Amino acid sequence: MYLYIKRGLDFILSLIALIILMPFILILAVIIKIDDPAGPVLFRQKRYGKDKKYFYIVKFRTMKTEAPHDVPTEEVQDPNAFVTRSGRFIRRYSLDELPQFFNVLIGDMSIVAPRPALWNQDNLIQERDKYVGKYGLTPNNYRPGITGWAQINGRDALNDAEKAKMDGEYVQRISFLFDCRCFFGTFLKVFRHEGVKE
Repeated sequence: MYLYIKRGLDFILSLIALIILMPFILILAVIIKIDDPAGPVLFRQKRYGKDKKYFYIVKFRTMKTEAPHDVPTEEVQDPNAFVTRSGRFIRRYSLDELPQFFNVLIGDMSIVAPRPALWNQDNLIQERDKYVGKYGLTPNNYRPGITGWAQINGRDALNDAEKAKMDGEYVQRISFLFDCRCFFGTFLKVFRHEGVKE
């Protein structure tokens, strides 16, 4: 079954990614600390994981310490007021997501799958339960991903119902080739800065 192969690929690819990207990750960490020494380099946030169990996602901190912690970017009033100088560049190219390869390595996340909802995004979780994929699983039954089908089809511009619909389409079409389409499509979206609310 592809889901078992998928977990093996996630482990191998995240390990390779961390080895290759480690110098760059360390450079970003130093830049973040120099830019805003009062706060930590990494940002941990409670999210919904596989089977609706909570886990803590790890990201590079791109916002000031006084920024709202459990509010989606699209719901923050004037998010630019909270973003650090280095954070603007990091968010623009989605570099804040790089530490999530650690989440993938330990099994909390996958490289490609529906993005993990915040612990208080109950509406999105409920919407996802409406969709059942080809393995008899809803989007909530998968390890959440660093990127996914919704990420390359609107991202922050989508409301909960639209995100859930895209996540439902993902679990209905999940396959190695579809994961590759999502993965490589992410690079194009990041390059164009599409769907990102900074």
